[in-house]
Amino acid sequence: MLLGLGGVALVLVAAVALSLGVGSGHVPLDDVVAGLLHPDRGNRAQLIVQEVRIPRTAAGLLAGLALGLAGTVMQGVARNPLADPGLLGVNAGASVFVVFAISVLALTEPRQYIWFGFLGACLAAVLVYGIGSMGREGATPVKLALSGAAVAATLSAVTSAMLLTDGKTFDQFRFWQVGSLTGREGDVLWQALPFIAVGGVLALALGPQLNTLALGDDTARGLGQRIALARLGAAACVVLLCGAATVVAGPIAFVGLAVPHAARLITGPDYRWILPYSALLAPASLLLADVVGRLIARPGEVQVGVMTAALGAIPFVILVRRRKTVEL
Repeated sequence: MLLGLGGVALVLVAAVALSLGVGSGHVPLDDVVAGLLHPDRGNRAQLIVQEVRIPRTAAGLLAGLALGLAGTVMQGVARNPLADPGLLGVNAGASVFVVFAISVLALTEPRQYIWFGFLGACLAAVLVYGIGSMGREGATPVKLALSGAAVAATLSAVTSAMLLTDGKTFDQFRFWQVGSLTGREGDVLWQALPFIAVGGVLALALGPQLNTLALGDDTARGLGQRIALARLGAAACVVLLCGAATVVAGPIAFVGLAVPHAARLITGPDYRWILPYSALLAPASLLLADVVGRLIARPGEVQVGVMTAALGAIPFVILVRRRKTVEL
């Protein structure tokens, strides 16, 4: 397993190198290296590396790590192979708060309204968990899935209603909604980093608990597992990671759904290994999708939120056809 993890790490390093060296505009290799080590502010090519490609690559690493771990934790705690960060209404909550910030509060800069997206993601997840926890059985996987679907549908309807009555807000919102790594300022990434760090450590620590929960609630209780505490920790982890990923890159879909399946194909059902594999595979996948999006529409580009869905659909269909990849 460690050898395979090292191989995945090399893939991530290669993805980072491509993200820094390849783009819609040509930058010579020596300027890429100089832009990383000692940039000349008067050199346009080196300035592109320093001001555009480095923040973009950092955003891909942070968002990918957060989405990969969040999706893995959700599939484990929900015992649902189709669970992803959207299951808790995270994306819907983020969207409705971003629209509110743009339309009602008249915030026009992404660095101003993206933190409303984080707040909306957190509140939506808390609301879903609270509804799903009602009753004697507590937050069962089925109740979490149903409450998440209900909350997401309601919040999406509110978002649509606000956008239909405000065309100017829609023009701004649609660029955020598609999911993108461009235009992310360094201070925003630094502010999101602590949330991702705490959520990532918590996710990696949940591996043994997720293995026990995968056996079923009755078996987990028999083995001494404190189910409510484990699910609460998982919910906190997902809130931190999904909220921060929304801040960094917007509501990018599919990465949190597909990557855990790819990791499970390599590692088997042990979450102690699925989690670190997902933490490396997800940012590599996101960066590679972003690089392809830059190349296929030169001199423009296709946003990464579109590319992850377009490039990931066929491999995901192949993965889910393998029975062992959907067993939890």
